[in-house]
Amino acid sequence: MLNFEPLKPEQKPIYDRFLLNCGERGCEYSFANLFLWGRQKATVHEGNLAFFCQFNRRSVYLFPLGEDLKPTLDAIISDARKRGIPCRLTSLSEADQALLEQWYPGQFYFQPDRDSYDYIYSIDALADLTGKKLQKKRNHCNRFRLLHPHCAVTPITDENTPEVLAMLEAWYAQRKAADPTASFRLEQTAITKALQCRQALGMEGLVLTEKGRIIAMTLGSFLSENTFDVQFEKALEGYDGAYAVINREFARYLREKYPALQWLNREDDLGLEGLRKAKLSYCPHRLVEKRWACLKEDGYDC
Repeated sequence: MLNFEPLKPEQKPIYDRFLLNCGERGCEYSFANLFLWGRQKATVHEGNLAFFCQFNRRSVYLFPLGEDLKPTLDAIISDARKRGIPCRLTSLSEADQALLEQWYPGQFYFQPDRDSYDYIYSIDALADLTGKKLQKKRNHCNRFRLLHPHCAVTPITDENTPEVLAMLEAWYAQRKAADPTASFRLEQTAITKALQCRQALGMEGLVLTEKGRIIAMTLGSFLSENTFDVQFEKALEGYDGAYAVINREFARYLREKYPALQWLNREDDLGLEGLRKAKLSYCPHRLVEKRWACLKEDGYDC
């Protein structure tokens, strides 16, 4: 079997050499996401990067990264057989699907995974909110500023991290009170870990404060040289417009700090109707389409 191991923060420079030169990839390839969420593992095989992950309580393989991928895909198929699990590959692009069909003609089922499509936005569009389509967003931000004229935006630092964690405790308490049956354990664990390992993971973010109280936060990391992945965004209830403001201010902050940055990846909508509506309301430039592939001989579909 392939020797998959959990990623460690000190491996990030090695990983980035693969990620930053592989073209557009979805948020699940983010080093921070692989490190923060659940039981994600990786290994280098024949000069390529292979992944073994858990999605929706199923063992799956992310499509590998590298150049000559055929030997690594052969190894993944063999690994699945030795583990006694179906060979499921996820997060395939259209080009990835074409490669599988070329190398393994007729051997895989393919299925689009719409709930996992990432939303990509022009950083200028989110920073400026220009045009008729985004007028409601501008109005939302303007109303918030009128009601909260003393709000300030500052970067997340080691010094204010304890306050951010306290704000998140309040956010999760509000959500749990509204829906006692909901489980936020994995997300809360991931965001806490992200703040604690922020510098090692290359993550940065902002907080929105009013009279010294943090009312919103956002946090993310680079996904490629021209794309930044916004991984976490939270705002306390009772501050209508705080999400719109922290979204806009983070885009402005990143644009000023990184002039070459072009795109913000605001990740997927998980198939949640309200979240999909919210992400579409910002008029994404494009979606990162993703597909599943399942080996037919295993007797499973995707």
